[in-house]
Amino acid sequence: MNPEQPEFLVACLCAAWCGTCRDYREGFQALAERFPNTRFLWLDVEDDADILDDYDVENFPTLLIQRHDSVLFFGPMLPHHEILQRTVESFHAQNPDESRRYAGSDPERRSWQTERNLRQALAARPA
Repeated sequence: MNPEQPEFLVACLCAAWCGTCRDYREGFQALAERFPNTRFLWLDVEDDADILDDYDVENFPTLLIQRHDSVLFFGPMLPHHEILQRTVESFHAQNPDESRRYAGSDPERRSWQTERNLRQALAARPA
């Protein structure tokens, strides 16, 4: 674990051609300012296909939330910023052990740990 990396990562997987994504972006960036100790990333599924091709993004916006190497959420979310805000707040309220248990609490979440670990994908990306 890199001590320079924020504990939490919130990534929005979108597309430049998507009107909903364009409308969502400003509020997503505003949330980043509300959570300064969280890394917020905007990733375009086409521009960042080298790391996102296997992520099967079918609807926009698709969000991924990670605490260290524990993937806590992966999937589409209604484009209402207050939903993302409440989701991030609820994960921030967990302690690290609770987050690890949550990440392994069902088969789908367990599969995310290897198939959707964005921190690992970003670290493996050529510089």
